[in-house]
Amino acid sequence: MSSSAGTQQQSVADALAQRVEARRGAESVWVERLRELGAVDRAVYEVVADTPTPELDSPVRRLSNAANYSRLWLGLAAVIAVFGGRRGRRAALEGVLAIGVTSATVNLGMKPLAQRRRPDRAGHDLYAARRVSMPESDSFPSGHAASAFAFAYAVGRHLPGLAVPIRLLAGGVAYSRVHTGVHYPGDVIIGSIVGAGTAATVAAGCDRIYRLQDANRERV
Repeated sequence: MSSSAGTQQQSVADALAQRVEARRGAESVWVERLRELGAVDRAVYEVVADTPTPELDSPVRRLSNAANYSRLWLGLAAVIAVFGGRRGRRAALEGVLAIGVTSATVNLGMKPLAQRRRPDRAGHDLYAARRVSMPESDSFPSGHAASAFAFAYAVGRHLPGLAVPIRLLAGGVAYSRVHTGVHYPGDVIIGSIVGAGTAATVAAGCDRIYRLQDANRERV
């Protein structure tokens, strides 16, 4: 394990490696694999932190802040609901519902279990131009990334013409959390997967409701 991997910078992979080692012993191949994943996670964070990007810093910082409390997605949901017709209203409603379920899953379920501390931005001078407020919640997984991909999944399945651009926007929000130093890459990758997966579960439930609504409408 890297010498820089103190308690504050321990990844979920590192924590899993410790549990596997306790159960299966240090000779388990999974122990080293998990530790290597943790090392890669921290190394990518350091590369982003130390790469000068003066033209990107301001727009990426603004994008990250725009997604605080899902304001970006709630604003888009309102626009889609107004101008998107019936499909747009369904997409907007499902998108907001997906954000709510995802946020509860991440903030009430996963973060308390993982308890990964936020990155330490000290010693990285470039963060002066990128700085956003450091959230007080735990780092893993990223709630911003989870909400972004949950909303993108919901909207994309109802409005295919928006699927690519809204997923690109979601990817930009996810990356912005690493660029501004408030998350490790692993946090946003897992957050994105959790968001899309949760949205798919919400979509399955919504589809049942839509079928009932359509059936009742046909009877009228």
